[in-house]
Order: sequence, then C-alpha cells, then structure tokens
Amino acid sequence: MEVTGEEKELSSEMMILEEWSGSSPTKLSKTATITASPSLSIHRSDSRFHQVSRRILAAFVPEGFPSSVTPDYLPFQLWDSLQGLSTYIRTMLSTQALLSAIGVGEKSATVIGATFQWFLRDLTGMLGGVLFTCYQGSNLDSNAKMWRLVADFMNDLGMLMDLLSPLFPSAFVFVVCLGSLSRSFTGVASGATRAALTQHFALQNNAADISAKEGSQETLATMIGMAFGMLLARITMGHSLAIWLSFLSLTMFHMYANYKAVRCLSLTSLNSERSSILLQHFMETGQVLSPRQVSVMEHVLPLWITPWCSKMSKLLHIRIHLGVRISSLDRLEMMDLLHSAGSHYRKAKYLLLEKKGVISVIMHKHSTAADVLQSFMHALVMANLMDKNRSMHLKSQSWMDKHYEVFIQKLQSSGWKTERLLSPSIIWRANWISGSLDEKID
Repeated sequence: MEVTGEEKELSSEMMILEEWSGSSPTKLSKTATITASPSLSIHRSDSRFHQVSRRILAAFVPEGFPSSVTPDYLPFQLWDSLQGLSTYIRTMLSTQALLSAIGVGEKSATVIGATFQWFLRDLTGMLGGVLFTCYQGSNLDSNAKMWRLVADFMNDLGMLMDLLSPLFPSAFVFVVCLGSLSRSFTGVASGATRAALTQHFALQNNAADISAKEGSQETLATMIGMAFGMLLARITMGHSLAIWLSFLSLTMFHMYANYKAVRCLSLTSLNSERSSILLQHFMETGQVLSPRQVSVMEHVLPLWITPWCSKMSKLLHIRIHLGVRISSLDRLEMMDLLHSAGSHYRKAKYLLLEKKGVISVIMHKHSTAADVLQSFMHALVMANLMDKNRSMHLKSQSWMDKHYEVFIQKLQSSGWKTERLLSPSIIWRANWISGSLDEKID
C-alpha cells in the first residue's frame, strides 16, 4: 500500500492527547497523557489510589467543591457531622432503656401491650409536629440559627425522657409521650432550617446536589454512630452510672458542636435582627457590615436567655410589631393612624404608629416584599431616633428619603440579599385612601 505525502507528514509529527478529570471547568486535573509517535504510549498522572479516593470524596461533597458552595459550608458540615455522630451513639443508649421499659425480654410483657404503648408514643409525636408547624412554621425561616439549636435541644430532651422511662414505671406512658412530643418539634424545626441552610450554601443553583451529599454524610455518620453506640451499649449494660455519665458527656458535646456549627454560618439573608444590626451601624458610621461581621454580633440563642439590659440597648427589632391588626388598636391610636396616613405616609404602602416605645407597622393590602422590607427599615430608623427627637415621623422620613436607597445599594454590593425580609407571615393588612382621609382630618 502506497503512503501519500500528507500521511507521511502526519506520521512524522508527535500527536499528544490529554485526559482531564473534574466536576467543574475551573477544578480540572490531568489524569493521563497519550502520545501517538513514535508508538502509542499512555502516561498516567494520577495513581489508582488517588483516583479511587477522589471518587469516594465525590460521593460526600457537592460537585465543584469548594467553589460551588459558600465558605462557611465546610466548617458547618464538620461540626454538624460531629454532633450527628454524638446523637446516634446516644440513640443506642436511650433506645435500649426504652425497650427495657416496654418489657422486651420479660415473660410478663405482652405483644399487644408493647404495641399499644409504641403506637401511643408515635401518635403523640405526629400530633405535636402538626401543632408546632401551625404555631411556628412561618418563623423558622427567619431565625434558622436559633431554631437549629432549639431543635437539637428538644431532641436531647426527648432522648433524656426515653432514658428516664425505666425509672418511672407507673408514669411510663406519660414520660415516653413527652419524649416523643419533644422529638416531633425537632423533626419539623430541623427539616425547615436545613432547607433554608441548603439554599444559603448553594452558589451555582446546586441545592439538590448539596442536599443529596448531605444525605450521604448523614448516612456515614449514622453507620459510624451505630457501631460505636452498640459497642458502648454493650460495655455499659447493667451499669447505670456508666450509662448516665456517657449519655450526659455526649449530650454536652452535642450541644457544644451545635453551637459551634451555627456560629460558623454567615447568612446573607435579612431577618429582623440582622437588619437592626446593619441599620444601626450604617446610621452611626455610614458603612455596611459584611455577613461575616454580622454573624459574630447576632444572637443564636433565644432572646429570653439574653440579659434584659442588652435587649433594650442593642436590639431595636424587639420594639417593632410587623403586620399589626387595625381592630386591635384603641380609638386614640386609630385617630393617630388616620392622621399619619393623611400627612406622613401618603405615598407609602405602610403606616407606622408609636406608643410607649413600641412601633406598630400596618401593611397596605397591595404592599410587596420590597415594601415590607422598607417599612421595617423605616420602623428601625424611628426606633433609633425615639430617644433623640420628638418629631420622629418627620425625622425618620427625612432620613429615609436621603439615605435608604444608598443603604440598600451598599447592602447589595456587600453581598446581602435585599429582595425580601425574612419574617413571620403577615396575615393582617389594611387599605386607606389619602383623599378621603384628608377630608375627614380637615
């Protein structure tokens, strides 16, 4: 067979083909180099061990990690996995105690009796979950950090009830139902806050991938926790003091790990407390704090734990009631509201009313998410000026006209999400017509 000149030219050139691997175009690594001259040869850049370890890691971290998630993802997941590991170890101890209290292993115990008790325990938990959702469902998004801690505390309380159940045989049903009720709060609060945090971590619309990898991490922690839990349950069997020392030590570590986990978070959404911190700092300095700076300053524990003087001096948002019902006001307050609607808030989609240091916000029935955010910021400005000026309406409106747009722009440039304010659902709204109000006021 005769070789053409073009084929001779190609055969004399060295052809190189490279193989690259990676889940993101910015995170690629060369795995192999293939050369075609003088003969076909393959040079592998990665060892077999490195390839396998990278595939295993890909099952537990999102694609494109770390650029596909926020910087606080890794420290949060590490602490979250540690607290989960503690939970699964303690679950073995509490479950062992619960089964013993039900009568597993005793000849006198009946199947129907144990089944009924377990059913009653689960039913209580289901009802508790529904009631908790009705009462606090809309508030979980706005206080994700706090409810994350509360959820794990309630889980600890539920396991404590299971561990106590053998000590109170006469009140067994009440104790286990109380524990199931406590854990039902955990399921609702933990699931809701996890969804909010997943959206926060996702930088490349990869919330589903992050959620899937979270499941893999939790499965691994569960298996390790079950193994250690069974070992611990075996070692401490019949030794009450050892069981209680192990349980309480793991519980203390569990709460510490949870606290460290939520402290790692730098959320970029605006809730009532973060808005208060940002606005106060801006009014004092003209600068906007970063999400990381605010995360250090905000409270992650319930407000009732915070000293009262700290609340009143620093947390302006507790003075503000958003979405107030008009019919809940007295006649004098209604007259003040009508006057404000006709004089101070002609073009606004909200009304502000101050009484005894508390500012009530009444939202218009056509108000948008941007109007809700503006109304809350306006109320914060009024609360900040409350002790300095008597004409709060005029002073606060003047500040809003001059600085609000600049404030929002600086928030956006600092990485804050200003599309909406995370707050409980506003179910009461109002409508007012300025022209008619003017005639009545005149």
